[in-house]
Amino acid sequence: MNVLNNTVYWAVFVNLGTYYLGKILQEKTHMIIFNPLLFSTVFTILFLLIFQIDYDVYYENADCLYYILTPATVCLSIPLYEQLHRLKKNILAIFIGVLSGVIACLTSILLFALLFQWTHTMYVTVLPKSITAAMAMGVSEELGGIPSLTVPIVIMTGITGNIIAEKICKIFKITEPIAKGVAIGTASHAMGTAKAMEIGEIEGAMSSLSIAVSGTITVVMATIFCNFY
Repeated sequence: MNVLNNTVYWAVFVNLGTYYLGKILQEKTHMIIFNPLLFSTVFTILFLLIFQIDYDVYYENADCLYYILTPATVCLSIPLYEQLHRLKKNILAIFIGVLSGVIACLTSILLFALLFQWTHTMYVTVLPKSITAAMAMGVSEELGGIPSLTVPIVIMTGITGNIIAEKICKIFKITEPIAKGVAIGTASHAMGTAKAMEIGEIEGAMSSLSIAVSGTITVVMATIFCNFY
């Protein structure tokens, strides 16, 4: 523990090292369990538990990763700019696709709440699960949810999308790049967009756009859906 405390940015090496280890293992085994995001997240949690490291200590040593997160997110607009002509040509279809995705997401949460008899607090906590954490926390708090619980739900949604997005598209034979990008970005925000960019440039650009559009629509629609349960 003392060695770690005296080592600068050890948390960065743990995160990046396990991410690339997961990437190598997934390429060799083709197993979902070795998805780099999932593998790195689980390994880091276990690492902190085994060595009894406080989260505040971990956060302090991983602060540079949080620092570069903002410019990395802004860079998502670059592929969108490069595909601007496709956006202009398909703007209506893209908007309808995102709107349909948001409504489907909110409706499925409502159905789960009814099926499993959630409390209203739990319902509104889960309601913004498919948008970025910063927006989701604000929506959750405004509707009377638990923001600190909303965050891990958002993260798990993103990781799940990152893992299964490509396979879902193959199962349902979705081959149109714009449709794939819109679906992934609407359902699983930035983490899903990372996978969309791996799939293709068009998919990544449309997914980037969908993050912003779906976030805005969700903020409005969530205030309506919160009254349904």
